[in-house]
Amino acid sequence: MTKQPSVVVVGGGTGMPVLLRGLKDYPIDLSAIVTVADDGGSSGRLRTEMAIPAPGDIRNVIAALSDVEPMLLDLFQHRFKNGNGLSGHSMGNLLLAAMTSVTGDFYNGIKEISRVLNVKGKIYPIANQNMYLHAEMEDGQIIYGESNIPLANKKIKRVFLSPEPVMPLPEAVSAVSNADLVVIAPGSLFTSTLPNLIVPQIGDALRQAKGKVVYVCNVMTQEGETTGYTAADHVKAIHDHVGAGCIHSVIVNNEKIEGDVRAVYAEENAEPVIYDLERLREMDIDVIEADIIDHTKRMLRHDTNKVANLLYSLLENK
Repeated sequence: MTKQPSVVVVGGGTGMPVLLRGLKDYPIDLSAIVTVADDGGSSGRLRTEMAIPAPGDIRNVIAALSDVEPMLLDLFQHRFKNGNGLSGHSMGNLLLAAMTSVTGDFYNGIKEISRVLNVKGKIYPIANQNMYLHAEMEDGQIIYGESNIPLANKKIKRVFLSPEPVMPLPEAVSAVSNADLVVIAPGSLFTSTLPNLIVPQIGDALRQAKGKVVYVCNVMTQEGETTGYTAADHVKAIHDHVGAGCIHSVIVNNEKIEGDVRAVYAEENAEPVIYDLERLREMDIDVIEADIIDHTKRMLRHDTNKVANLLYSLLENK
């Protein structure tokens, strides 16, 4: 039996599950490395009260990779609307907190819930400890906490983690080092994508990876994080934090974005990311242009099947 190619997806936020839902149906050995720096909402409350890493992004990844009855998945993703202590909590976050308590370890808790929910692939939290994300702004101000960073609405110079050093899960480092393809998922650049990449051992593993490292670039800018950013600005931010040579290719959308969709985003001060291809090529990056958005939705999203198909084709070409 031939060994399946290994694909590692790194990220968090809303972009990562979109990629994973499509990739899980391909004949690959799939792993997800997920940020645990979220400190807002249900995740923030649980990590404060129980001193566990943030479960929210992990929960969404479990949901994306699980193969169970829809009703069970609805239960896992259910968010309580009322109830004094329960209001705002999601069932999946509570289950992850409970399983961490039962097994005595966050990563073991994830493995047990993954088994129960029939998850395809492996899920690694970037670290098995509580960690916090902070940002230094261009004007020198330090913003503490992931949820506060976009609210400052200033130009971000860099993000960093505490407490230092953050010890990544050894399995996560090994997965990146040995993967045939590493995919940096789209998502909030400074608060979902970079928290994984700035863990030093992960950055080292990316630069020395034996497989191809591909960044699926965001389609729209995000207020408070990437206002005015082009595709090359996104890549430069990653280079500034991790070092040049950590990305080999970037996937960009080359399909026109219609005016009515632009208008919806304009209300959030977001606009389509400009793909400055020449600048990307000057950075020694292979540019892959394709129609990668889902045209059926009012809000712009990467298309699960288009992106998965494109990523799998990179393995075949290899």
